[in-house]
Amino acid sequence: MSRQRQGSLVSYRPDIKVLDCTMRDGGLVNNFAFTDEFVKDLYLANIKAGVDYMEFGYKASSEIFDPQKFGKWKFCKEKDIRDIVGDNKTDMKLSVMADVGRTDYKKDILNKKDSVIDLIRVATYINTIPAAIEMLEDAKKKGYETTVNIMAVSKVNDEELDAGLELLAQSSADVIYLVDSFGAFYPEQIERLSDKYLNVAAKYNKKIGIHAHNNQQLAFANTIEALSRGVSYLDATVSGMGRGAGNCYMELLLSFLRNPKYNKIAIMNFVEKHILKLKEEGAVWGFDLPYLLTGILNSHPSSAIQFEKEKRTDYAMFYQELIDNTL
Repeated sequence: MSRQRQGSLVSYRPDIKVLDCTMRDGGLVNNFAFTDEFVKDLYLANIKAGVDYMEFGYKASSEIFDPQKFGKWKFCKEKDIRDIVGDNKTDMKLSVMADVGRTDYKKDILNKKDSVIDLIRVATYINTIPAAIEMLEDAKKKGYETTVNIMAVSKVNDEELDAGLELLAQSSADVIYLVDSFGAFYPEQIERLSDKYLNVAAKYNKKIGIHAHNNQQLAFANTIEALSRGVSYLDATVSGMGRGAGNCYMELLLSFLRNPKYNKIAIMNFVEKHILKLKEEGAVWGFDLPYLLTGILNSHPSSAIQFEKEKRTDYAMFYQELIDNTL
């Protein structure tokens, strides 16, 4: 069943929620080594900007990931978050992400009454959905809002995706995310997938979100395409900071929404103070030819990230290597 567009793209949509995941996806750029000043200023900027949710990072297991090799936002301990936000007496809600198989969620995710976190976001692949549902049920019982990201759906066939969506729609997830992990989708594919997700969600009173990557310079276009279909939870990062090609630019999204609730000036001030400095210090993300090539071939960006680290410029050879690896 096809869905109608949600009226004018600039019409008022009270269901829209903007989620800043700069520290989580952006943390993959610098191993989560953000200074406390950066985090505090981002928190304050997001409040001024009217952002609905701010994601602090991962709830990763210290038994799996060495705390000596990562900044503290890979683990998001309660004390570290409270050192930044206190009791968070603001309208903005806080979130963390927990990967299936990479978190001791029963131990490290506290009961909501003991935590300043509001939302637990579970990340799963299609074949680990049963484990994701266990995590979602645990988080819901502890009192949290819950969302689930099905990663790498560009590699999943329709039959598997339909079955997975049905399972998740029957779970305790409040929001199911459409994720373009490899930046491989075009707007017409996002339109079709948004309708698929929304039709399943409508049966179970769920919401749908989108998390887009910018390998083909389409993260913003794909986000607003999903929005036009009725998707309401929108992920973005400041200056698109994120793994590889990065994500939908927060500055673009807030400008497009044209809601006086959202204030892009606060984000621009943060860019001026912190993002320019990060880039000067050598942090690298954003669109480049190697990410375009992995995007159009629907490949994981890890090979492009390595290409960039080696400062290679033999793009045609790299493209041939990617093609050979997909045969």
